[in-house]
Amino acid sequence: MKVSVVIVNYNVRYFLQLCLDSVTKALKNVDGEIIVVDNVSKDSSCQMVKDLFPEVILIENTENVGFSKANNQGVALATGEYVLILNPDTVVGEDLFEEMLAFADEQSNLGALGVRLVDGTGSFLPESKRGLPRPKTSFKRIIGLESGGYYSNYLTKDGVGKVEVLVGAFMLLKKERYLEVGGFDEDYFMYGEDIDLSYQLTKYGYTNYYYGKSTVIHYKGESTRKDIKYLKHFHGAMNIFYKKNFKNTGLDYLFMKAGIKFLFLIKYLKLSNIPIVIKNTTKILFIGKTDISINLQLKKDIIKVQPQELIKLEEYIREYEIEEIWFEEGVLSYQEIINQIGTHKFAEVLFKILPNNANFLIGSNTADGRGEVIFLN
Repeated sequence: MKVSVVIVNYNVRYFLQLCLDSVTKALKNVDGEIIVVDNVSKDSSCQMVKDLFPEVILIENTENVGFSKANNQGVALATGEYVLILNPDTVVGEDLFEEMLAFADEQSNLGALGVRLVDGTGSFLPESKRGLPRPKTSFKRIIGLESGGYYSNYLTKDGVGKVEVLVGAFMLLKKERYLEVGGFDEDYFMYGEDIDLSYQLTKYGYTNYYYGKSTVIHYKGESTRKDIKYLKHFHGAMNIFYKKNFKNTGLDYLFMKAGIKFLFLIKYLKLSNIPIVIKNTTKILFIGKTDISINLQLKKDIIKVQPQELIKLEEYIREYEIEEIWFEEGVLSYQEIINQIGTHKFAEVLFKILPNNANFLIGSNTADGRGEVIFLN
């Protein structure tokens, strides 16, 4: 088998359904399997997988073991040459695996491979390509002197090249190399484990790559907004990382420890006073065949257009003062939807996806918050 997709899920049933639908279609011409590890979700995630995706291998944990351990469980069952660590709040295009695996096969010394991630508004997520947060680099970033190495700005968003650190929302690597470096360190419950795994791969002599020609949507439905809970988890994870990988002596380390605490305090005070502002939209442009107006129990002014009218989308946005665009998968492919979001993100409109034969839409009303689910009935 060529690739095993490992997805750790926790209470994001509708995001998971959208993700599994897109991954299943992307694997159509690839010898692959999907493994879902559920960390005791309280929603109907597991039953949904059984009902709609019976071919998926499902591990139902009896306790929440965290992101690292759950991924290690999934990889242990994987039979693919490659494993893809993938978040459940992502959407992939139909041609993703063929492109990524072709590039991966060409790299004799591949560590991990990442792609260009965008949020639900179409905005690029800079954590898609990062440098190693060494004490000196991180301290410079904290005080505003860092020149761009933290986010590997020497590579453009659509570039291809070597990077030190990739994000755990999407990491493709050979299973044997994942196991060789010990997989995800289970000392990390959530956050930081992707930085650590990336670093271990480079310490073993492998090279991590960023492949910006492929785009994946990451809604951040599971580990979303940079809120106080996130900040505490991430602060703890970075302490684990520095204690494990850097000497506990020297001015660099002392500055870094002070810097982490200082940055935590500043962001704590800032985040404590910033509410999530969600725009209330009423003017919708819908590209699809479903009769939304009958099912939708919301006050929305919906303009329905056909796929062949996509060339006029920009014109419609201006003429009708469109605030949101809803795409129906099946009428458009996931790849076409991703491309359309990338094309029209500058129009300051929001986007939602209606999975084929589903009664809900998924999108994001803000770059600083979770993806949202809209039910049609």
